[in-house]
Amino acid sequence: MAPSREPGQTSGSQAQAQEQTQATPVGQTLAGTHHNTLFDAPRSSWSGKWAFILAAAASAVGLGNMWRFPYLAAKYGGGTFLLTYAVLVFTFGVSLLLLETALGRRTGQSAIGAFKAFGKKYAFIGVLASAIPFIITPYYCIIGGWVTKYAASYLTQGAGALADGGAFFGGFITGPIESYLWMGLFMLVTFVIVGLGVEGGIEKANLVMMPALIVMAIGIALFTLMQPGAAEGALYYLTPDFSKLSPELFIGALGQMFFSLSLAMGIMITYGSYLDKKESLTQSVVRVAGFDFGVSFLAGLVIVPAAFFALGSGQAVAAKSGPSLMFITLPQLFDTMGEAAAVVGFVFFLLVFFAALTSAISLTETCVSIVADKTGWSRKRSMATVIAVVGAAGILVNAGYNGLSFIEPLGAGSSLLDLFDFVSNSVMMPLAALLTCIFVGWIIKPKVLVEEVRQSSPFKAEKVWVVLVKYVAPLLVIVILIAYVAQQFGLLSV
Repeated sequence: MAPSREPGQTSGSQAQAQEQTQATPVGQTLAGTHHNTLFDAPRSSWSGKWAFILAAAASAVGLGNMWRFPYLAAKYGGGTFLLTYAVLVFTFGVSLLLLETALGRRTGQSAIGAFKAFGKKYAFIGVLASAIPFIITPYYCIIGGWVTKYAASYLTQGAGALADGGAFFGGFITGPIESYLWMGLFMLVTFVIVGLGVEGGIEKANLVMMPALIVMAIGIALFTLMQPGAAEGALYYLTPDFSKLSPELFIGALGQMFFSLSLAMGIMITYGSYLDKKESLTQSVVRVAGFDFGVSFLAGLVIVPAAFFALGSGQAVAAKSGPSLMFITLPQLFDTMGEAAAVVGFVFFLLVFFAALTSAISLTETCVSIVADKTGWSRKRSMATVIAVVGAAGILVNAGYNGLSFIEPLGAGSSLLDLFDFVSNSVMMPLAALLTCIFVGWIIKPKVLVEEVRQSSPFKAEKVWVVLVKYVAPLLVIVILIAYVAQQFGLLSV
């Protein structure tokens, strides 16, 4: 069903609706039908549960699946890390996905409105969560521009030009013009898709990109596994090595799970607010988690065996992570594949482009929804505001590699992008998740969201979920916060 209006569209009875919302007792149904609780007109919605699942999975599948998961799997002995990660995804991860999605559907609002619906004094939690996508989106689009440049360069310049030990990458990001142009191109694609709306843009884009992403990942994995020495790499990746069990392994898997699933950024609250009341929340969030785990697994199956094929050791992956793995190490590995190098490199970076784009779309849509719900502006005006903010911030952060490279906010060699990433991912996201767990577990009480879940399906795991939300999740989020702040200052290696 096509959405009857976009988020943020108002009517003449807005003030009256706001008064009614503020007077709603905690625990009472806030939205009997799929309406925006601050505005009396229907809210944009997904055409069905699979539209939501694909969109939420597309949001979860991103750069972290491609460049951090394989590094951690290689570092921590392959199968042992995979097993630990899977357990965390389908317990802790699914619990938080369900919490945020149910909160969004219950209130029919993005993050600020969702918390405010239970009282104005709780709006600050939503403000904190809402600030996160505004910080992440600009630098995510910068990295998306890097990925786009590399995909194009494999077609125009060949694999050898990119496999020069980092000179190609360094020259590109420090240049005064080109990196801005590729960032702008990536932003343009993102803004056009989001501008077309929830059903007309985001759903249709995900319907194409998610299946294509999975097919490409499987294809590259199969090709890699046929290379000499790759079978040894696959065994290393898939076989548990329990001698690698350690607190560092657990923290690494915990952090990867948390940062990968689009938690604590307002995304799942926003996407949940577009979900019809009849769709099963429990089934949907499990499938979202399954998609995310599957893509991470495939990324590792591509990269770890490729390292064995080229260098005879998974330590080539374990020694590096993040941009250096993606833009320096992997092009060198692809270059060893002979005539197939350019094709493999292009397909791989097209795969990463889709992963980055789907996440950027969800981040941007969340920003637009936040602005629209908070201000009551039309979607067009809200979209224009987000474009201006994200574009200006992107230019500023990108300058950290050229015109403002003298600014090293986190020490020698750091950039403005590193600062934005640290503040949003390592500090704000765990804090937002912790406050959300406390809010649901101890203030409004889990029963409020249990009722929401039960509207569409039985909730057999209710008691386990309540325990996870009230006791386990807050503890694990505190572990993430402490560990990743400590890592930034050299006190711990994860």
